[in-house]
Amino acid sequence: MDLASVLQWVEANGYYALFAALMLGIVGLPIPDETILVFVGALLARGKFNPLLMWLTAWCGAMSGISLSYFIGRTAGLGFIHKFGKYLHVTQERLDKVHVWYGKMGPWILVIGYYIAGVRHFSAMVAGTSGLSYPYFAVFAYAGAALWVSVFLGLGYLLGDNWEAAAHMAHEYLLYASIAIGSVVVLYFGIRWWLRRRAARAQG
Repeated sequence: MDLASVLQWVEANGYYALFAALMLGIVGLPIPDETILVFVGALLARGKFNPLLMWLTAWCGAMSGISLSYFIGRTAGLGFIHKFGKYLHVTQERLDKVHVWYGKMGPWILVIGYYIAGVRHFSAMVAGTSGLSYPYFAVFAYAGAALWVSVFLGLGYLLGDNWEAAAHMAHEYLLYASIAIGSVVVLYFGIRWWLRRRAARAQG
């Protein structure tokens, strides 16, 4: 199925199609996840679908896909991945690449891995095989999914009919933009926590 057919299918079937596309794409099937999200964002700008419900659908699809990848790695291990990984386009070279990233960045690779070609699909598998606990995995992976979905849906929404140009540019620039956005969010909540703590001490 070509890209145009996939986008028509998503537009016609809405929430269910977006959920399925993101879940299967993150597991490893050759589905253009970011392009679909940007396209759906453009549809939201035209008044199609409920924005909040579509965001929740995209987030749940992304969480389901990365969770499935994690549990494949956690329960089946590297032996299974090496044996059946070809069906998910898992190659030893890509696995080695993700292992290197994981060794340098730890579970943070689950957050930024969404934006790196050849990493998103396998970061959760590597996390699973490494023995990373599910709660710890979920904090990083699900926060990353929320940010990833928000960035690409928001880009499509803002650019509207120019979404195709945005989709082409996304891979080059959005990793840096997303890291910047994430840093601002962390800084905001950090300052908010510090101010509340300071106020509590003053009252005490």
